[in-house]
Amino acid sequence: MRPLIRSASCRLRARVRAMATLPASSARCCSPSSSSSSSSSNPARLPRLPLPRFLPSAPLRARALRTSAAAAAAAVEVGGVKIAREDVVKEGDPTNNVPDTIYSKIGLQLHRRDNHPLGILKNTIYDYFDKNFSGQFNKFDDLCPLVSLKQNFDDVLVPSDHVSRSYNDTYYVDAQTVLRCHTSAHQAELLRDGHTHFLVTGDVYRRDSIDSTHYPCFHQMEGFRVFSPDEWSGSGMDGTAYAAADLKKTLEGLAKHLFGAVEMRWVDTYFPFTNPSFELEIYFQDDWLEVLGCGVTEQEILKNNGRTDNVAWAFGLGLERLAMVLFDIPDIRLFWSNDKRFTSQFSEGKLGVKFKPFSKFPPCYKDMSFWINEEFTENNLCEVVRGIAGDLVEEVKLIDNFTNKKGMTSHCYRIAYRSMERSLTDEEINDMQWNVREEVQNKLKVELR
Repeated sequence: MRPLIRSASCRLRARVRAMATLPASSARCCSPSSSSSSSSSNPARLPRLPLPRFLPSAPLRARALRTSAAAAAAAVEVGGVKIAREDVVKEGDPTNNVPDTIYSKIGLQLHRRDNHPLGILKNTIYDYFDKNFSGQFNKFDDLCPLVSLKQNFDDVLVPSDHVSRSYNDTYYVDAQTVLRCHTSAHQAELLRDGHTHFLVTGDVYRRDSIDSTHYPCFHQMEGFRVFSPDEWSGSGMDGTAYAAADLKKTLEGLAKHLFGAVEMRWVDTYFPFTNPSFELEIYFQDDWLEVLGCGVTEQEILKNNGRTDNVAWAFGLGLERLAMVLFDIPDIRLFWSNDKRFTSQFSEGKLGVKFKPFSKFPPCYKDMSFWINEEFTENNLCEVVRGIAGDLVEEVKLIDNFTNKKGMTSHCYRIAYRSMERSLTDEEINDMQWNVREEVQNKLKVELR
């Protein structure tokens, strides 16, 4: 299990994910302005293979169909754009891998709820920038999550062969459109529209593992600032050094604003869209914890968007990552709870109110072993389990694997079922596990043991 706030000894699986980068919309109507470019990436970069549809079976399928029908009947609206189920879940398109469970998150926008931990944290960060940079930073928190491959990857210089482009990691609406993986993808368009100081907050989507710190939909914030030559000309530093110094000063101030007087340190790292690149860590609760990723923006990004003579910095942070620490929230699924025992604990403007657990329901563990094939991935397994158990699954963990003399590899996974709000019955758990086994065998083409 990877901790949500990682210690200094625990690094991101793919460094590109640490910064909040939000892909801009693939359609003109979904962008921050109507003048958005609709160009897209070369479709030859990724194999267009048929994708398995991870849908529930047996009695759970009927419930899923009722949910789908209700979702289709009620389109959601984001930034003035209406998004219907058929715009996102395309069961006849072999390049689409978005399930109904993901479509159901679009438009909920937890970060825009002032009494929600994520909204409280977002507004606290806004307060810091308003106080220290009065009137300078434009704020965007209602941009459409449907974006093009160009906006999500190319505009922020993600390599064409990077793992984040794969169907295993990203939700594809079609061959040229995805649900944004990060908040930087609106970056290029905002630059073209003339913005030089901005904060972008939004829900982002990634196919990922199942545990208490990972969820396929979460929230990020990106900050961006552009400098003109006259701002650094008298400083005795070149533009890059000037921007880096200002970036560190700004973010150290933000960390103090959120966490108080804590010890900090900077760690050099790599991101494809910044150079130099850094991670800010704070000494908190007896450990070094990573807070955010940042850096001086690559000149190619600025030149591509009409800012040839400028330099800029950018930072990105995960709202859930920080909120779990600040509010003592132990499980990322709780952010999505409508249980009043959770929601009533938080109030607008009150950062750091410690969450008081309201349930101690025990988990139920079920093991499942199977022979894998060459196409098997753990993310696909997690999609199957989520499609059936939803938020009742707490963790999917590999506990054993071996390869026999014939070269066949077996994996054994332990699935933890637990509701955050009630006790699960044996019948419920057994039904879910039976359906999981059936769907894993049918959809992933593995051989159960």
